[in-house]
Amino acid sequence: MASWLSITLVSLEVTATSRHYVDRLFDPDPQKVLQGVIDMKNAVIGNNKQKANLIVLGAVPRLLYLLQQGSSSSELRTECAVVLGSLAMGTENNIKSLVDCHIIPALLQGLLCPDLIFIEACLRCLRTVFISPVTPVQLLYTDPTVIPHLMSLLSRSQRTQEYITQIFSHCCKTPEHQTVLFNHGAIQNIAPLLISPSYKVLHSVLLSVLVDGELLAQVFVRMMQRDQPVEMQLTAAKCLTYMCRAGAVRTDDGCIVLKTLPCLVRMCSKERLLEERVEGAETLAYLMEPDVELQRIASVTDHLVAMLADYFKYPSSVSAITDIKRLDHDLKHAHELRQAAFRLYASLGSNDEDIRKKPILESGVIELLCSLTQSDSPALRVNGIWALMNMAFQADQKVKGEIVRALGTEQLFRLLSDPDTNVLMKTLGLLRNLLSTRPHIDQIMSSHGKQILQAVTLILEGDHSIEVKEQTLCILANIADGNTAKELLMTNDDILQKIKYYMGHSNVKLQLAATFCISNLIWNEEDGSQERQDKLRELGFVDILHKLTQASDPNLCDR
Repeated sequence: MASWLSITLVSLEVTATSRHYVDRLFDPDPQKVLQGVIDMKNAVIGNNKQKANLIVLGAVPRLLYLLQQGSSSSELRTECAVVLGSLAMGTENNIKSLVDCHIIPALLQGLLCPDLIFIEACLRCLRTVFISPVTPVQLLYTDPTVIPHLMSLLSRSQRTQEYITQIFSHCCKTPEHQTVLFNHGAIQNIAPLLISPSYKVLHSVLLSVLVDGELLAQVFVRMMQRDQPVEMQLTAAKCLTYMCRAGAVRTDDGCIVLKTLPCLVRMCSKERLLEERVEGAETLAYLMEPDVELQRIASVTDHLVAMLADYFKYPSSVSAITDIKRLDHDLKHAHELRQAAFRLYASLGSNDEDIRKKPILESGVIELLCSLTQSDSPALRVNGIWALMNMAFQADQKVKGEIVRALGTEQLFRLLSDPDTNVLMKTLGLLRNLLSTRPHIDQIMSSHGKQILQAVTLILEGDHSIEVKEQTLCILANIADGNTAKELLMTNDDILQKIKYYMGHSNVKLQLAATFCISNLIWNEEDGSQERQDKLRELGFVDILHKLTQASDPNLCDR
């Protein structure tokens, strides 16, 4: 009873104290109001409970009122902005409350004031609000005069540079945002800040400006040197990655092959922090995804594949991590490491058969990928099956057999009924890649043909997207290209009727895919073609083919 009473008394005391701070904001004496705001500022530093109490008790609307009043002194307005910034450094619920009170337009209006110290306080608060994931970044773009005014404030001080570049870096999320910033001179205004002595300014500039030009690329290269802060190295590598993918830098340029790629591989080492390892792996995957030569180079750089294997064992030694908070954080986010590793595995094995067989098969990654397809997380299932799909592309029978063995037919067919469309699409892609080249098609269909056709039937009958059904029909076209496998289709009247139905579908993609199935079944140069043609003629396929010759789509007519 005493314990409960003491807790209640403490709670009442905290609430009473908080109420006292709010009441002082309404004092008729301006000097007492100023002192009350200063005292409030000191009280909320590092005290989330106090911040929450003040928000609940209505401090925010009063602080915003005082901040916007022309009769308030510059010092009072500045202190109000500082307190609001401190409140914004609390929980995400604090941010939501501040945004709901329309703090953003009030602070943006404050930027029109000539007082530099007040402007810096407003920008600092805006920076804190906008870096929160719960803040709608579109609020920065609602008023078309805001961006040009922020550009004009860049030159006022080092602090305005720091805060504004950080705001831009967190609010540039879409091509539309990029276009707005570009049209208002982002490159001309921000690129010169690369010579800023402030690390925070440099970091934010790199995050927000991606431009073409050899000179800028060399600046990024210098920033990737090992004596630079790790965060700077990683951000510079990301910028060059984006420039490379945009076509501004060639994939065989030395700044990519000799600097960016090795830097990103370094970020994957177990000496790096979890966040750095995740960002390094995901950026490296994006860099080399379309380029087989970069994939080959990465596969033999600094034992990358072995590094990725460690992503699944993290943390390898609990006793080695003395920071309990860090350990708790890393254990909660270890799945992000696994997801990043799968993306990198998928990228590494997307184009080259030798890479698939040598960094990947020998590392035992197939078993790891297969185990991830059983995860409760759709994202992990997608990345696991995606990597397997890429590994099966143009692979030899040994690789395909290992994938089927490790995944198991039961799990394969379970994935074909997965509720997540992305998982289903990637599983269909895997099946399509497994069922390529005639010997492989015939071998897989001889063992699992009945289950495969059952799964195909369910998908074609189900309520699925055009893309899913197109991919499914393409699988049937692959089966129809087999020597013995095509007979499984010819003896399955249900499947043939479904192909016929989709030949007459209103969607051209489905018509093309279905017609491709028939094309493979009736090919004249293969044994039994006449018998297959006769049966399909009896089922009415000739009539529908005649109709398709009159189709408006030229590709469908040709087929």
